[in-house]
Amino acid sequence: MTTITVFGAGVMGTALTFPAADNGHSVRLAGTHLDEEIIRSCKETGFHPKLKRPIPPNVQPFYHAEIAEAMRGTEIVVLGVNSRGVHWAAETIAPHLQPEQIILMATKGLESTPDGNLMVLPDVLASRLPEPIRHQVHYAAIGGPSIAGELAARRHTSVVFVSRNAEILPRLQAVFATPYYHIWTSTDMIGVEVCVALKNPYALATGIAQGVLETLPPDVAAAKNHNYAAAIFAQGLAETAYLVQLLGGSLETVFSLPGAGDLYVTTQGGRNSRMGRLLGMGKPYSDAVEEMPDETVEGVDCVLAVMPAIEHMIAQGKIEADALPLLRELYRILTRNVAVAFDFESFFSKLPFAPPLRQRAQGA
Repeated sequence: MTTITVFGAGVMGTALTFPAADNGHSVRLAGTHLDEEIIRSCKETGFHPKLKRPIPPNVQPFYHAEIAEAMRGTEIVVLGVNSRGVHWAAETIAPHLQPEQIILMATKGLESTPDGNLMVLPDVLASRLPEPIRHQVHYAAIGGPSIAGELAARRHTSVVFVSRNAEILPRLQAVFATPYYHIWTSTDMIGVEVCVALKNPYALATGIAQGVLETLPPDVAAAKNHNYAAAIFAQGLAETAYLVQLLGGSLETVFSLPGAGDLYVTTQGGRNSRMGRLLGMGKPYSDAVEEMPDETVEGVDCVLAVMPAIEHMIAQGKIEADALPLLRELYRILTRNVAVAFDFESFFSKLPFAPPLRQRAQGA
């Protein structure tokens, strides 16, 4: 039996307690300071108010003030905070970490470094841990299409566990894999982490199609706006491939669970899609964000986090100035408070893995 501590009692962190608990492991759910009401409910009734279901009976909830007890003797620490909380979480768990523990990150995102590069969150976390413990623990992450409510309902879910240390992956797979939670493994940390971070802004962009549809006059045959959404989806995947290859990841990752799979499932609903819909309806970002108070929209955070590095790399000639038109348009919408104005003709001209589609069409 393995002892596991999940830090962060949001829906995804808590959902990950289900397969581990179903496998008979000792699972602790430690809330952050933002999770007090969730932990209180779990302690008093066993019911998670955001997942809207009971937690497994062998999951033990802990208040944030009980973090030392929750971390004592644990072997795997699952980090389930949002991307804004990674620095704080690193400082919070650091005093309680022990050599050879595994930190498994469910948190997704990227950060720009002061020198103008992009850093994946497992590396951000490691950089915030003190010496010598940062080199004494192992880092892993989860990527792939995984809606928390479906995982907690024990519906078939397929993901990738990734680590640069291949030796820890079979152990993680054995701890978490169940007949409904299917786990593949990878050592492509860059590819997986870039994919799972960028799926948020590109899902937001895909959601814009629904908002645009709602501004159009009713169609005599009730035509939808799926063509618009599909083009945005495809361009988002192409830009993901561009950045994955640029940063040294594998193109295969983009077209498997962490890339295409995770982007697809993220477009099916949630906060990113809701923000996209509001922007598509013509609302400036300053108005749209007021309609989603107290909600973290990871797609917005990701765009704002990565663009300083993107602009630096463009200035250095590492990225072509006209590359990433969708990501750059999202940044313009969010920072200049302007309406959506996609230039569809700028899409699909910088695919790094095939001749540009426009050139193909002209030569046909």
